[in-house]
Amino acid sequence: MTEEIVVIPGDGIGAEVLPVAVDVLGAVGDFEFVRANAGDAVAAETGTPLPEETRAAAESADATLFGAAGETAADVVLPLRAAVDSFVNVRPARAYPGVEAVKPETDVVFLRENSEGVYGGHEATIADGVATTTRVITREATERLAEYACEFAPEGFTIAHKANVMRESDGLFLETVERVAEERGVPTEAELMDAMATHLVQSPEDYHTVVCPNLAGDVLSDLAAGLVGGLGLLPSANVGPERALFEPVHGSAPDIAGEGVANPTAAVLSAAMLLEFFDYDEEAQRARDAVEHVLAEGPRTPDVGGEATTEEMGAALADRL
Repeated sequence: MTEEIVVIPGDGIGAEVLPVAVDVLGAVGDFEFVRANAGDAVAAETGTPLPEETRAAAESADATLFGAAGETAADVVLPLRAAVDSFVNVRPARAYPGVEAVKPETDVVFLRENSEGVYGGHEATIADGVATTTRVITREATERLAEYACEFAPEGFTIAHKANVMRESDGLFLETVERVAEERGVPTEAELMDAMATHLVQSPEDYHTVVCPNLAGDVLSDLAAGLVGGLGLLPSANVGPERALFEPVHGSAPDIAGEGVANPTAAVLSAAMLLEFFDYDEEAQRARDAVEHVLAEGPRTPDVGGEATTEEMGAALADRL
């Protein structure tokens, strides 16, 4: 069976790095690619940043590969995650040979609840100068995350929380994850998310898998990006029960968009995660090995100490594959 992948370049450097990822997928597998689009340029042209046909394509395809969105990101990324019924965002952060890193020993994966928390969209202006956000944590969503974490890291994981202050919401999150892990015989440790931020910077080697509520996972994973050389190296997967959305986490990078020097590493590593989602583990490792070789030996783009263009780095990855 040939898997169908929706490819959504989006804005800025998304349109520059995604072709490299598609070339990698085409080099190691047999996929049917369906082109769609979303983002600022689409909104300017059509009046909506996420056309219904793009959302419908993501809902029906086996997987979606997304580039980046600019000012309309919240109106694109969150609905696309909902379209695949994503309940967990998987964000690995690791250092690579050849790339200067603050903490070269960093190798950690964040499993972030992806459907609720403060990103649930429950906001209101209740009076002039007074705005509110309602943070929702449910047992059902937390259980899905915890069950995934137990499968992903049966050797154990760390739970990031703030239950000492948010006693009801994070209290429910912490209690639920700990209970599910205990029922499955998976060891856990719990750590206050603010203390973890300090500890992560000082000793990232103490962490392997971190399970977090939505906002905490967003912040902590970006912090980890700074330890390994920047967001240009970080892929992500938004996993649902049957399909998933894969995207680099660097955003549209308008400061370098159109210059042809964007780093395709995160997009290619997102493609490797897509391959793993389909159980193409050997092909995923081939893609990762190619990335590691090119980052170590060059050519590299300017953000990681080189002078290469996106096209030149993409060609080197293709040659290595």
